[in-house]
Amino acid sequence: MGGHDTTKNNTDFVSYALAKWASELTYEKLSVEAIHSAKLYLFDSFGCALGGSQQHDLQIAIEHAKQMGGSPLCTCLVDGFKTNPVEAAFINSLMIRAMDYNDIYWKQDPSHPSDIIPAALSICEMNNLSGKDLILGTVIGHELEMRFCEAGLPGIREYGWHHATLTAFVSPVVAGRLLNLSADQIQHAIGISASHSCSLGAVTAGKLTNMKNTVDPMATRSGVEAALLAGRGYSGPEHIIDGKEGLTHVFGHDWDLNKLTDILPCATSDHYKILDCGMKSFPIEALSHAPLTAMMKIVKEHNINADDVSEIKVEVIARAADILGDPAKYRPTSKETADHSLPYSLAVGLVDGMVTPLQFKQSRIDDPALIPIMDKIKVVPNDEFESLFPKFQPSQVTITLNDGNQHQQRVDVPKGDPRDPMTEDEIAEKFTALGKDVVGEERCKQLRELIMGIDGEANLDKFLGLMAKQ
Repeated sequence: MGGHDTTKNNTDFVSYALAKWASELTYEKLSVEAIHSAKLYLFDSFGCALGGSQQHDLQIAIEHAKQMGGSPLCTCLVDGFKTNPVEAAFINSLMIRAMDYNDIYWKQDPSHPSDIIPAALSICEMNNLSGKDLILGTVIGHELEMRFCEAGLPGIREYGWHHATLTAFVSPVVAGRLLNLSADQIQHAIGISASHSCSLGAVTAGKLTNMKNTVDPMATRSGVEAALLAGRGYSGPEHIIDGKEGLTHVFGHDWDLNKLTDILPCATSDHYKILDCGMKSFPIEALSHAPLTAMMKIVKEHNINADDVSEIKVEVIARAADILGDPAKYRPTSKETADHSLPYSLAVGLVDGMVTPLQFKQSRIDDPALIPIMDKIKVVPNDEFESLFPKFQPSQVTITLNDGNQHQQRVDVPKGDPRDPMTEDEIAEKFTALGKDVVGEERCKQLRELIMGIDGEANLDKFLGLMAKQ
């Protein structure tokens, strides 16, 4: 089938434009708003890491890493185990991701840009870089991950691929920039990472396994390794995005590559996309947030008891109905299946009056009393809502009571969306809830102060110390 057009220079491909932008971006060029937003996402993400450190899949991964060993250059958060930057990036990314509680951006495709923060964290620790460098890496990761989400029309999930596929194009840019690689080297790093990292959508379709939260961290690990290799002179396909048998060729649907490169921010007055990302106020799959928000508003306003409910009808966009109404979602058996189950989230929210990490303990998931309540939930597509997505994420919930009375609530923007953002205090509540049993409430307060002032830290030693379990 042959290679790409040999008449083209490496600078003719989209990967070079992205690499050049990143190689030239500095902390001093970031807007005040982007810097503050990056701090909030670091605060939220490291809170998720504290909670994620207690999850079973993370414990397995740490045990595996310890057995494999590695140069003690970088720290695995909470545990304190030191290993090479590639493995540390994977472990720390999985720690942030493990509870499915970290940030969310959904346009054509969903993504969790904070999965890439550990790529920056590893390089910062390895090379004794500052808090400002960590912020820079965070802004770059969010900018490009969010742009990749928008570039495919429709998203790659519509073709059966997972969004971690796109993370593999972004993580090498973050790591490469903090390694101070040239634009040419970062371009090669993108090619090295992305050429072997496509992720099948099977990880979130049907029965869910540990891999649901693992593919993105693996893509982050891939990016760090690719950048380190590129720094030594290793080469990768420069045409990995827009050349023969690259991303746009293989996936075959419409791509608006201008969304990747148009008006890339490079000045304090520019708009950085990190301002457009969202956070999760519930530890569940992103599409479940709007319907759960709507149902909880009804339950609290009308003081509804689960025994009085005969049906809960949930109207959402078609792709959400396909995911959330999947028959496998009605019988979750683990945290991985429960936090991606709308029927479970609604049922436990109705009964318990809240949806927090406590609702995803195995003993709660195994409660047979929740099964008949899950069976009362009907998920259906709404054609009107389809035309509003992705600008809005509309959901309408109708609760029908045993006496025939109905209560209805529509939500277009879930809490945590940039149009209804979580405040620093709300993030702090989430952080403390996740971290108090790991590092203690006093450390949580200290971490808030440090992270929100991390641009004043010459290195990350103090941060890493405070994140270590007591």
